[in-house]
Amino acid sequence: MKLHLLTATVLTTALTSITFSAQAEEPLRIGISAEPYPPFTYTSSNGEWTGFEVELANAICDAMQRECEITPTGWSGIIPSLKSGRIDMIMNSMSITEARQRVIDFSSPYYFTPGAYVAATDFTDELPEGLDGKVLGVQSATTNATFARRALRDQDVDVRLYDQAEQVNRDLLAGRLDVILADEIAMREFVERDEADGFEIKATAPHHAAYGEGVGIGVRKDDDALTDSLNTAIAQINADGTCSSLSEQYFGTDVCISDE
Repeated sequence: MKLHLLTATVLTTALTSITFSAQAEEPLRIGISAEPYPPFTYTSSNGEWTGFEVELANAICDAMQRECEITPTGWSGIIPSLKSGRIDMIMNSMSITEARQRVIDFSSPYYFTPGAYVAATDFTDELPEGLDGKVLGVQSATTNATFARRALRDQDVDVRLYDQAEQVNRDLLAGRLDVILADEIAMREFVERDEADGFEIKATAPHHAAYGEGVGIGVRKDDDALTDSLNTAIAQINADGTCSSLSEQYFGTDVCISDE
């Protein structure tokens, strides 16, 4: 009887070990917004996701020696998807802010860019002072929306919130908005489009607490092992120049944050 019990215990331990090993090898699901956000995340001509953050995510996964898969998720539901376990991390230009840190954890920051105001070339008012009486478009649930709510509340400006960044861009082009506020890098790409001829970046938003410490990878609370692995990988892709190289490729400038 003792022999049978020992055999059963060994078998159970072996099966448990195999199960844990299989679980450890499951791909990490990287949540990005289902709405394209070029040049950070967008679909190529063959329908595959690409962009600065997609390529950077692949490099981080290679550094961790982990298989990963891109999991498009609606921006408004991306944090709930992380908390519920549908995705394992968020890598989608999400700034590290106090409000977000109350519900999720973050890796160390990997890039930072300010917000930028875009308007028609013939818009001559100084910004943000010239927003009085104007209509400003901003994507909701972003640091730019938080900045607009906090920093512009004493001005007579009509702030309109949108679910998707491209909705903001389209309404500016259609004349339904006077000015938009969005990430500077994304706006550099936007004003280079043929349809955006006649529009330009007018100013950048000042440093403000609303913009947090930079952009980091969102993870579930207390997922310390993954956070540590991500931080090590981020340090590695900074040290070997991968992040800077991708940044120069996509933006023509280095927006990466290094601890060095």
